[in-house]
Amino acid sequence: MKIFDMLTNEDMKRIKDDRGDSDLTKRIKFLEGKCREAGRAMIELNMKYEANIKELDRLSEENTNLKVMLKGTDGRDPDNNS
Repeated sequence: MKIFDMLTNEDMKRIKDDRGDSDLTKRIKFLEGKCREAGRAMIELNMKYEANIKELDRLSEENTNLKVMLKGTDGRDPDNNS
């Protein structure tokens, strides 16, 4: 007869409660926390990326407008330097 056959459910619960969370359970909780943290970081980085794309578009348009204005003032193409 094995020792596990003699233990009751109450004994198993008491043993588990005495030991606390197993290492595997602690590891799972740790990894779940890290996963949530990574998810938040990804969302934040995506928001920064979208903001940078909008800023790049704005600056590109501003650069184009400035080139058109400079070309109109002296007849030269600012990109060509001739």
